[in-house]
Amino acid sequence: MSESRRISRRGLLGAAIGGGVAVGAGGYALGHTLSSTAAAASTGSPAVPFYGEHQAGIATPAQDRLAFAAFDLTSTSRDDLRELLVTWTQAAVKMTAGQPVGPTETLPDEPPVDTGEAMGLAAGGLTLTIGFGPSLFDKRFGLAARKPAALQPLPPLPGDELRPEISNGDIGVQACADDPQVAFHAIRNFARLARGVAVLRWSQLGFGRTATTSSSQATPRNLMGFKDGTNNIKLEDDADLRDFVWVGDETDQPWLRGGSYLVTRRIRMHIESWDRDRLGDQEAVFGRVKTTGAPLGGKDEFDPVDLGSQSRVAANAHIRLAAPASNGGRKILRRGYSYTDGIDARTGELDAGLFFICYQRDPAKQFVPIQRKLGANDALNEYITHTSSAVFACPPGASAGKPWGADLFR
Repeated sequence: MSESRRISRRGLLGAAIGGGVAVGAGGYALGHTLSSTAAAASTGSPAVPFYGEHQAGIATPAQDRLAFAAFDLTSTSRDDLRELLVTWTQAAVKMTAGQPVGPTETLPDEPPVDTGEAMGLAAGGLTLTIGFGPSLFDKRFGLAARKPAALQPLPPLPGDELRPEISNGDIGVQACADDPQVAFHAIRNFARLARGVAVLRWSQLGFGRTATTSSSQATPRNLMGFKDGTNNIKLEDDADLRDFVWVGDETDQPWLRGGSYLVTRRIRMHIESWDRDRLGDQEAVFGRVKTTGAPLGGKDEFDPVDLGSQSRVAANAHIRLAAPASNGGRKILRRGYSYTDGIDARTGELDAGLFFICYQRDPAKQFVPIQRKLGANDALNEYITHTSSAVFACPPGASAGKPWGADLFR
């Protein structure tokens, strides 16, 4: 597609998204309005407000489904990057409200503005969360001076077997919803709107949240059958969110205040080996009773974990090593999902596991030291392999007239 054609098409999309344009041509019009389509939407999870101090999808109660994508910029134009963020913001406003990204296309010679697979579906609690990778701040866009000091590629960590083709990226986009088609639709349309400026580097679908981010939610189970993340940070805990999640005045980049740092890790579980292990050993690995989720030696899932010398929780048990008390009080907000990508053709075993997602104020001070300890000592390591890794700086929430990352360019 030529440059003029690309810009023209994206300009049309932007105008259509922003103002509900109706264009007559040869007896055709761009169809009925977005609102009429939305009115026909089915019932389901309510819409999550898009605008706010912080981006939705971080402290928001975790939805059931995930579509995550990392993009690489193919354009080196600063204006193209800025326009892309405006276009994505406008599309996100529509899609999180349960609406298509633009008017229903009826021109037979034009591709539809929206891909259409979410027509008739409710908003599904869709949230879209965006973050900028370290590579975005190289020389291409003149943003090197705007790179936060804390935004550094994650260092090699114990046990890593990372695949470069499914790691890192210039921009990360997290789409969470209670309807898998709604989440997929969002990423698909972001990819279409980016055409000529950015391309998908890798993507990951997830099902079944593996953490709670609200005290109103029950702790889910991972693919190993255990409750994990019982003591995760919750949206009701303002102090923990302030102290461990939201970037504050400590940042060297004012544009990031109110944002957060996102870390993703694709963790393959060797399920076949795990399924052959004895129940007693499985419980020792996690440090919890499989049925109730109670820490070993306790009766209830939320009983305090005994980390004393006489505790039944082993020195290399997962919950002991991950506990804030074992990590100098450090905490992270987890909101990962289970995944399955078919089978490993080399072994015939399931390629399934955890797409780990966490948010924090500073990865080098939170995720990295916690993972170093887990990677070196966790009994769970016998059954898992980290295959993908990425880190992104997530700007604060957008507002009307102020798209994602607007302050990045000022």
